[in-house]
Amino acid sequence: MLNKPTDFIASLAKGLQVIECFRAETPRLSIAQVAERTGLDRATARRCLLTLHRLGYADYDGKFFQLTPRILRLGMGALAALPLPQLVQPWLDQLSEQIGQSSSVSILDETEIVYLARAAQRKVMSIGLMPGSRLPAHCTSMGRVLLAALPEPEMRALLERSDLTPRTPRALTDPAEIAARIAQVRSQGFAIIDQEVEMGLRSIAVPLYNAHGLVVAALNTGLPATQAEPEALAQDYLPALLKVQAGLRRVLP
Repeated sequence: MLNKPTDFIASLAKGLQVIECFRAETPRLSIAQVAERTGLDRATARRCLLTLHRLGYADYDGKFFQLTPRILRLGMGALAALPLPQLVQPWLDQLSEQIGQSSSVSILDETEIVYLARAAQRKVMSIGLMPGSRLPAHCTSMGRVLLAALPEPEMRALLERSDLTPRTPRALTDPAEIAARIAQVRSQGFAIIDQEVEMGLRSIAVPLYNAHGLVVAALNTGLPATQAEPEALAQDYLPALLKVQAGLRRVLP
């Protein structure tokens, strides 16, 4: 617990800010771009990036930096220590085999979802999804399920902090409209997203409860829009998702 200023290492905090700048949609960044994204001055951003490069966590071509696979060491150990991924993976594998579609489990981290486990039948998005991947919560089926589990004031506060820049022409950008959709999700117990994350992709998600009835994660399946209309997703895939939901409720801590 922090109780005095000396307990806080500012240089470590700045380095973590720099690492968090790199995303699937922005894998290569310059010093100027990192400085702009973090709010750090260029000299500090440069030192952080060059330190990552020297330690083998980032490649540098003279202009752009890109994280190397070594960066996974920082997160995979913690991810592997979580009981949830190990518990849900066999269920995901069985679900995907049964329905013939990819399925995933994620948790909420501020305004984003973080993938914890995935069983892929085929690639359904232009970016590769894997444990540790992040997407905005407000426009994803798992995100809306997880936001729906929050108290209303907390959910609205997260929406206010979210970057609502539309990812597709179909994406909702009005916080009130998104909140209304989340209220609908809360009422019906599942969320359907129609091409708000990426054109050509539809998905359906349900919450995952632990034995105490608390929402601890979300489960979804995503598929090409050509394979099913939005109104058919619940009919075709919801029963299988709910079966996994019920089974995991007995084992999740």
